[in-house]
Amino acid sequence: VQLQASGGGLVQAGDSLRLSCVASGRNISTYNVGWFRQAPGKGRDFVAGIKWNGGSTRYADSVEARFTISRDGAKNTIYLDMHSLKLEDTAVYYCTADPRPYITVPTSADQFPDWGQGTLVTVSS
Repeated sequence: VQLQASGGGLVQAGDSLRLSCVASGRNISTYNVGWFRQAPGKGRDFVAGIKWNGGSTRYADSVEARFTISRDGAKNTIYLDMHSLKLEDTAVYYCTADPRPYITVPTSADQFPDWGQGTLVTVSS
C-alpha cells in the first residue's frame, strides 16, 4: 500500500491542524492505521492508532484529549485532527497501515512495514 500524507505546516502554539493520509493500492478500511512522529534527532514515536476492526483507538499520553485519529473508508483516507498544539508537537508526522489482525492497537513502528513520506508540522510560540 502507498501512503501520501499532507496537511502539515507552520502554526502557532494553541492552533489546530488536520493531517490527511490518502492510501492507494489497497483498501485500508480493515487495516490497523496509525500516525507516528519524529522530532529532529529523535526516534519515530507513536502518536495515535486505530485497530484493524475499528473497535478501538489509542493515543500517546502526550496527545491524549488534544488529537483525534479517524478514517474515511470511502475515501481510503486517515486523518489526524490536532488541537491546542504545543511547541513539543513539532515533528515530521508519518502515517502508516498494516492488515495484520493484532489483538490490540499496534503502537510500535516495527509493527508497520509501509510508511508515507511524512509531513512536517512546526509549532511556533
